[in-house]
Amino acid sequence: MKLEELKECKLCPHKCKVNRLENILGKCKIGKEIKIALASLHYYEEPCISGKNGSGTVFFTGCNMNCKFCQNYKISQERKGKKITIKELANIFIKLQNMGANNINLVTGVMYILQIIEAIKIARKNGLKVPIVYNSSGYENPESLKLLNGYIDVYLPDFKYYYDELGKELSGVMNYSSYAKNSILEMYRQVGSPKLDENGIIKKGLIIRHLVLPNHIQNSKMALKWIKKTFNKNVFVSVMAQYFPTNKAKQVQDINRKLTTDEYEEIKKFISNLDINGYMQDLEENEERYVPDFEKMVF
Repeated sequence: MKLEELKECKLCPHKCKVNRLENILGKCKIGKEIKIALASLHYYEEPCISGKNGSGTVFFTGCNMNCKFCQNYKISQERKGKKITIKELANIFIKLQNMGANNINLVTGVMYILQIIEAIKIARKNGLKVPIVYNSSGYENPESLKLLNGYIDVYLPDFKYYYDELGKELSGVMNYSSYAKNSILEMYRQVGSPKLDENGIIKKGLIIRHLVLPNHIQNSKMALKWIKKTFNKNVFVSVMAQYFPTNKAKQVQDINRKLTTDEYEEIKKFISNLDINGYMQDLEENEERYVPDFEKMVF
């Protein structure tokens, strides 16, 4: 595969059609080169991903969304990071495997799909055997995801918004819900239901994440109902309660606080009645601890 598609980039739903090979920037503000902010073992993913050894996580710089509450805004919006080559990315995969990582976890890689595929090819020739996790905002172009078929073992998408107007208001994107639904369906077509090894570590399958936002409990209920109706109990669902106001969210009235105990308990009860497989994150005091330290570039 070559990078010719970057001449008229349509990798994500924005379909900017800019020539990224000439470093003309579209919505994601990313040109032709790979840029990463952090590569290290990460222990705060779902238990079946991190396990005891950790997930070999690569945080890519940039994003095709502009979430007001993004906890990783330093890399997604301020675009902190370092430029690397495809070969260097492949070497990072091998290094993480050698460190004992359960998997290679690609965080927000939509802008780099073509380069990621080439890096996986090189890494596999050089002995990469652990599963590849594609960790996504959910705002994907299903046609682009088809390019990843056979290269990704585990898909880990968000389903942030059931309501498109909420996606526009809080993340500056159009038609989030339909793109996310169709993308998640394509992901499931490729990898199917979760399959775990004897140690409870996922080797293949789909896990759908949902972050509960304060004052938007109905959005969460509708998103979870869609997952249940579409997949029944054939996927894992990871419901996150780690929201805290950061970046621009501090100035947005309905999301400028953490979840209340009442909101958390309401969603917890709803999930119990819905009967789905997966995880429900505890409500804690120090949610900030889940944000990686992007000052330490380990690779």
